Amino acid sequence: MKRTFDLLLVIILTIILLVPIFIVAVIIKLSADGPILFSSERVGQNNHLFKMLKFRSMMIGTPIVGSDLLVDPEKALTPIGRYLRHWSIDELPQIWNIFLGEMSFVGPRPALFNQVDLIRLRTEKSIETMVPGLTGWAQVNGRDELTIHEKVSFDEEYMHKQSFNFDLKILWLTYLKVIGKKNISH
Repeated sequence: MKRTFDLLLVIILTIILLVPIFIVAVIIKLSADGPILFSSERVGQNNHLFKMLKFRSMMIGTPIVGSDLLVDPEKALTPIGRYLRHWSIDELPQIWNIFLGEMSFVGPRPALFNQVDLIRLRTEKSIETMVPGLTGWAQVNGRDELTIHEKVSFDEEYMHKQSFNFDLKILWLTYLKVIGKKNISH
């Protein structure tokens, strides 16, 4: 049922967001050198690597680490990168990853390939068996402000409580967080 819901929502969002996605792509291309999309190697279900898509919000040459580990993340942003990240617009291309089945709308956020501690803790708790999500229980409970151990704790809680209704609750809370711009450090 979760996969069917994901595909149905992908179709609906693609129809609704096609024009805005095109406009954002044009603005990105006009505002900074380089590609429109950025793909980062992420850890998916069963610790398999996949390429997660994002609108490019960082300058070319920025180290591939969590933005919280950058010395001065503000300097790494493209001219419109701050807005893309602030409103989570940079995440929209992940609709394609959801269509391919590499991600779901709700699940633990996919770790960067080099977030070894996060991957290890998730594997110890069998969290890696779940399909990663565009949003998740950890995101609506602190997002960038959480420690790795807190993220894993929320991921584990989600794993034990997951249901269609819980996913709808997380999607609604995500919408409220994005609109309210809460817990986004950069």
